[in-house]
Amino acid sequence: MEEATRSYQAALTADAARFLLGRGIGPDEAATYRLGVVADPHPGHERQRGRLAIPYLGHDGRVLTIRFRCLEEHDHRAFRHGKYNTLKDDPPRLYGVDAIHKAGDEIHLTEGELDAITLRRIGLHATAVPGAALWQPRHRRMLAGFSKVWVWGDPDEAGAELVTRISKSLRSAQGVRLHDGDVTETYMTGGAEALFDLCPTAARTPDAYRLAS
Repeated sequence: MEEATRSYQAALTADAARFLLGRGIGPDEAATYRLGVVADPHPGHERQRGRLAIPYLGHDGRVLTIRFRCLEEHDHRAFRHGKYNTLKDDPPRLYGVDAIHKAGDEIHLTEGELDAITLRRIGLHATAVPGAALWQPRHRRMLAGFSKVWVWGDPDEAGAELVTRISKSLRSAQGVRLHDGDVTETYMTGGAEALFDLCPTAARTPDAYRLAS
């Protein structure tokens, strides 16, 4: 996985960089989270050619797996693939598990990897479930030690179901009600304050996640 991650990171295209910048992710953040593009697929990744590569890093920086996002804004089902794609037989994981080791008494859980990066940018310890339907019992055990888990589900039916499922699983869970898009869309529209307004009592840790330069 490390070799593939290095290869994809080096192949980040101008189009992919613009896609990320449109979501608030500049070059330093892209480098920090080792985002890239599948230009020369490694074995088993052939179907991911041209897609954004999102490495899942362990708390020690080791690459655990890679998830992929289509960069085309088209009907993904019509092209017989999902917007996001996971490697075959790879179990659902939490993204950004280093936050579990860095956080104090509370942590934030988003629906999607790029949303977790957005919350980290504004000083909130954040991890992510890779999709509303992918919350697993073992994820509860990973977050059970926190006094509060802020849950940022997307403002749709799937997001509401995610918040409900996690709230039933974790007594410490508190849903955050998004109104005008997901975490990243809310940030791009109203900046950090638009997100802080939704969780005014959340602990903030500015500069907790140093960026590559």
